[in-house]
Amino acid sequence: MAGWLSLDLEHPTPIYAQLDRGIRAAIATGRLTPGDQLPTVRQLAVDMKVNANTIARVYLDLERAGLVETRRGVGTFVAAQAGAPAQKRSGRDPELRAIVQRCLDEAAARGFTADDVVRQLKTVTDRQGG
Repeated sequence: MAGWLSLDLEHPTPIYAQLDRGIRAAIATGRLTPGDQLPTVRQLAVDMKVNANTIARVYLDLERAGLVETRRGVGTFVAAQAGAPAQKRSGRDPELRAIVQRCLDEAAARGFTADDVVRQLKTVTDRQGG
């Protein structure tokens, strides 16, 4: 199975959304870098125990977003520009704020505090080297 991607079948977030977010996060954090080949649709579907059509839809949406590119007969790869660190970050504070708010809301619904979230963020980023 792809060690950089995981699913929580008990979580209320749809499988499609978990896969999409997981792949985007792997690209954003450098676990997947430009030029890296993603597993085939069939292989990832088997590994994750989900329908191949779900994987195909995620890959297609990521391709439309410019994050991956599919080379017919070869495979799906992380796009060259996908890992660019300065991906138009200016003016995106509202987008990041919304992500943080969703995280805090979900944590609170599960009984965690903002301090708990911050502590875990520090733990995870320390493990990832930054």
